[in-house]
Amino acid sequence: MSSFWSWWIIVLTLGSLVAIGLLLWWNMKNFTDVEEGESMGHEFDGIIELNNPLPTWWTVLFWICLAWGLLYLILYPGLGNFPGLFKWQSANQFVLSLDESRQAAIDSREAGLNIQYDAERRRADEVYGPIFQQYASMAIEEIAQDRDALRIGQRLFLQNCAQCHGSDARGAQGFPNLTDGVFNWGASAQQIHTTIMDGRQAAMPAFGEQLGERGIEEMTAYVLSLNGRIVDRELARAGEQNWMVCAACHGQDAKGNPALGAPNLTDNVFIYGATERAIAETLRYGRNGVMPAWKDILGEDKVKILSGYVLSLAE
Repeated sequence: MSSFWSWWIIVLTLGSLVAIGLLLWWNMKNFTDVEEGESMGHEFDGIIELNNPLPTWWTVLFWICLAWGLLYLILYPGLGNFPGLFKWQSANQFVLSLDESRQAAIDSREAGLNIQYDAERRRADEVYGPIFQQYASMAIEEIAQDRDALRIGQRLFLQNCAQCHGSDARGAQGFPNLTDGVFNWGASAQQIHTTIMDGRQAAMPAFGEQLGERGIEEMTAYVLSLNGRIVDRELARAGEQNWMVCAACHGQDAKGNPALGAPNLTDNVFIYGATERAIAETLRYGRNGVMPAWKDILGEDKVKILSGYVLSLAE
């Protein structure tokens, strides 16, 4: 922050502490001619006001709190731009990417700053790094059968994946269910590992202008018919005539293509919804879902354990 606002905070904070101290000191003094314990001459409804001092235990605690507050502001950041004698921060501020975060951690250590988040990460790497490394030599299929590895994988999943796929891994609209064995990009151990490591970018184009509203109705009917749904037969037949528009990705048999991430359209599994309206919206506007890459965030050892956990969910 600017020097002006820094000094504004410093003056207000220290001024408030001084004012509190003066108020406490003033209340400990007897500025009247009435002796302590004697009546102040005020009475209301049978209640007489006495000139009693503040309780000793109360004033002692108040002075202790006041002293602790001042000591805290000296040791830790809180007074404007003053970093505190301990030079402590909860985390590096204003970083916008992983690269900036890593560089900030290096710069902070060189500057002698005490960054709690960085220290906790270093301790975690020292304690848990060897545990992750011992699974690095195992095949993902073996990890999927190892109970201890699966418990670690579950924690990694809850920390990093549950926000989208849910704590039970059953997904939500726009986020795939990971327990049904249906993986658009392939269900093998290596394919799942690649998906988590490098991420995926869906590319379902919009066909609204190309097909028109009538064409969207026809293609929607045909897709629904592929899943055994009751539809208008004439619309479905008309949609089938235009199927070559979609066959390039989904295949002539509509069973998809894992190399392209094109889903199987015959298994009644639709990430964005299986209703007539949802399928029509997908055809009309397209979909561009993104699975983020985790290799730079978790590292390959953790991704391998996480891959084994995801593989176990579908077994």
